[in-house]
Order: sequence, then C-alpha cells, then structure tokens
Amino acid sequence: MGFDPHWLSLREPADGKARDQGLLLQAKEAIEKRSGSVVLDIGCGSGSTYRSLQPHLTEKTRWRLLDNDRILLDEVRDRHGSAVETVEMDLGDVDALPLQDVVLVTASALFDLCSADFIDRVSHRLGAAGIGLYAALNYDGEMAWTDEHPLDRTMTAVFNAHQQSDKGFGISLGPDAWRVLAEAMRAQGCTVSIAESPWILADKDTDLQLLLLNGIAGAVQEYGQLEPEDVISWYAYRQDSAREKRGLCRIGHRDLVAVF
Repeated sequence: MGFDPHWLSLREPADGKARDQGLLLQAKEAIEKRSGSVVLDIGCGSGSTYRSLQPHLTEKTRWRLLDNDRILLDEVRDRHGSAVETVEMDLGDVDALPLQDVVLVTASALFDLCSADFIDRVSHRLGAAGIGLYAALNYDGEMAWTDEHPLDRTMTAVFNAHQQSDKGFGISLGPDAWRVLAEAMRAQGCTVSIAESPWILADKDTDLQLLLLNGIAGAVQEYGQLEPEDVISWYAYRQDSAREKRGLCRIGHRDLVAVF
C-alpha cells in the first residue's frame, strides 16, 4: 500500500484543520506522562502526524516514523533530516513493530484501510506493552455537499461499500473501523476518547476536491453497482461545482485517543 505524495501534500492542510484539538492535547498529555521519549507513527506517509503533533511537544521527544513506502520515507528524510528516525517495514508485521522506548503510537488516516484482524493484532500488541494510541482522521462514512445532487447519497453508499475491500491489510473495515478500534482498545483496558474531525472543504480547496472526486468516481465505477453514465453524470456535476465554487464539501472522520 502506498500513496501519491501529491495527494498527501494536498490533504495535509485539510487534515490539520480537521484534527480535534482536544484529542491532540490528550495525546500530548499521554506522551508527557510517560518516562520514555519515543513516539512511533505507523503508516507515516510524508510525516504529517509528526508535523501536526511535534510543535505541541518538548524538544526531548523523539519520533520513529514507520512506513513501507521508500519514496515517502525519502521525502521525510529530505524534509526533516536527523530530527526523526525512519523505519521501512511491512506494516502488516505487527509483531515486528519497534516499540522500544515508545510512549505512544500514532497513526493518521490509516485504520479505515485495515481489517478487523489487523486492528485486533495491533490492540493486543499495544495492550501487552501498555502503550496508548492516537489514531486520527479515520473516515466515518459521511460525505455531504451543500450544492446537492440527486445521486450524492447513492454514490456515498457505493463508495463506502468499496472501502470495505482489501487495501493491503485484508478486507478493510472502512467507515466501521473507528468503532471497532475503540472497542478493541477498551478491551485492552484503555480509556478511549473519540471526537469528530471532518474535512470542511471550501473555495480554496478546489484542487483537493477535484482529486477527491476523481478517487470517489473511480472507486464507484470499479465497484460496478451503478450505471457508468450515472457515475459520469455525477462526477461531471461535482467537478463543475468545485471549479465554480458553488458550495462546501464535508467528509466525516473520527479521531481517537486510547490511554492506559
């Protein structure tokens, strides 16, 4: 599994605005209460979680950024140099997660791509180590536009069904992942806090909206439940709406903090 650096770059400002600030503060407090000094970010991409959270932390905090995408890890090293440690490994190898000196595990926009089995294995590994989790920006199945189209709900439903397919970690939970993750961490003895963290995309987010729409339309077309001409019609309408700045787009996410 890997992501286009351009997509990650476009979404980072929207992610930053969407992150729930209360849970970001809880993550900070969870780090500061522990005697270790390492934050492990899994599925780090280009380092967005690091850039969002580190400004709230002390300089002694060290980051270990883990991904299976060498190109993205090269970008992390180019941007941040020795400020972070990078690890290239198979994200599915939960037993091999480098948890030495780790006080908190973080992940952004990851768990909705993962299976129930993956979440179960991660929660058990963290539970055994007594390490908490900050999991942000888990897609929750909500997509809405103020400039409505008759097929919005249908497209959303089919897209959500497509999200529950294999993204590299087994059959993904998609919009259900945040609930399953919360229950899994509670079962390990964690106190879990959850908050909404929606994207609210407006005029200045046109490029992100257009790339998002391309992904939605492509996924729905691939799923094959709707007539191709219906997908094309919806996609054309949504592209025009974004380019002509006819309204807002809301994409729902949930942030989660689990602490022992």
